[in-house]
Amino acid sequence: MIKENQRIRAVCSSALDAVLLFAAYWLANYLRFNFWRYYQPGGAGPALDIAQETVFAGAVYAVAAVAVFWLCGLYDASRLRGLWRRCRMILLVNAGGILLFEALLYQFRVVNFSRLVVGLFYVFGTGLLIAKRVVRRFYDRWRHRQGQDFHHVVLVGGGKVAAQYLLALEQNPYYGYRVDGCIADAPDAGVAAPCLGGYAEMERVLSAPGIDEVVIALDAAEMSHIPAALAACDKQGLRITMVPFYNDYLPARPTIDVLGSCKLINVRQTPFDNILNAFAKRSLDFLGSLVLILLTSPIMLAVAIGVKLSSPGPVIFCQKRVGLNKKEFMMYKFRSMRLNAGEATGWSTNEDPRKTRFGSFIRKFSLDELPQFFNVLKGDMSLVGPRPEVPFHVEHFKEEIPRYLVRQQVRPGLTGWAQVNGLRGDTDIAERIRYDIWYIENWTLALDAKIIFRTVFGGKMINDEKLV
Repeated sequence: MIKENQRIRAVCSSALDAVLLFAAYWLANYLRFNFWRYYQPGGAGPALDIAQETVFAGAVYAVAAVAVFWLCGLYDASRLRGLWRRCRMILLVNAGGILLFEALLYQFRVVNFSRLVVGLFYVFGTGLLIAKRVVRRFYDRWRHRQGQDFHHVVLVGGGKVAAQYLLALEQNPYYGYRVDGCIADAPDAGVAAPCLGGYAEMERVLSAPGIDEVVIALDAAEMSHIPAALAACDKQGLRITMVPFYNDYLPARPTIDVLGSCKLINVRQTPFDNILNAFAKRSLDFLGSLVLILLTSPIMLAVAIGVKLSSPGPVIFCQKRVGLNKKEFMMYKFRSMRLNAGEATGWSTNEDPRKTRFGSFIRKFSLDELPQFFNVLKGDMSLVGPRPEVPFHVEHFKEEIPRYLVRQQVRPGLTGWAQVNGLRGDTDIAERIRYDIWYIENWTLALDAKIIFRTVFGGKMINDEKLV
């Protein structure tokens, strides 16, 4: 049964967030107009009173920000909303809110409006909200170690799906779920939970006190027990969660559409199907590639001269790759090899005799990849995404690796989640695809930023798939 005080906790949490935001605003003003003055050249003057209109604006912002947090699900009672997801939401919402707040203060010509106050307000407000949740996480973990505040679950099912659910809970103990037992006629050996009874005893087992939730995790052969399980849960007023037997085929964030009385589960939908997500990623790619082209143009000019002097032939090497929606495009690279005719299907190696000495140098530092910024600018590629393959390998791998073509639902990238996790060059292609699909299903702007950071500061840029 869902705890009756969950909503009260959410209201109290939101009220505390509003107080913390307002306190952050006061602290920012105090540091700027009072404390800060004592450390300015020439000594301290009289303390300044904080303008009433700015105090009112800070209070309005605190309430408005909490309202937006409610709309974004920050106070959702579900324990499956991880700490990082909540903190990321706070960072993004507060950043957008502060920018709007500053714009409004400027528009209404608030006299004592200070950009330093606004900057400090963002740092203090965001820091306090995140610190509150970090402290709460450690407190919850401490309570869990003391055997308190667990969410008690009864599992309906005793097969592969039930075992998969128990393994997921074991790997994520900080959510605070405790499986009191399972209901199954003959649980598999992999189901590490006491059996409370068979399917025929569901109503008796679920009538016991202290159950917060029932998780139905039946295998395909046990689907006939679903009506009885739902009826028993409804009779006792228990919260129900279902783990479908086709769980392995669902994306990380499946969506459900309704067609009349028919529910449609989108099993291949990605975050990029959302027009705002797609716009945000393409905007980042366009602006990022434009800036990077300007910054690296002297390097590209030097590399172009070096390629031209090192061996006869064109400076830019163009090769056909497969991109978004399986459409082919020409990917640009600085030529690092002598001209040859066998460039359609094979990977080169570090000892390939066709490489020029200058080509080895630019490959070592991934300088040969710089022209791909123009691919990103054109829209053929993205800064972050699965690395593009030549058509030959796409046709080959799609027959051998399940879900391989899911990669083609997004633009290929200069670098990707697989590459920053060490899957470059001669590595397991199936494992690389697994990382690519995880990236596609779990994409966020924060994840892109993390991958770019690890690409720049965590080792070589790409250096995978060196096709001749």
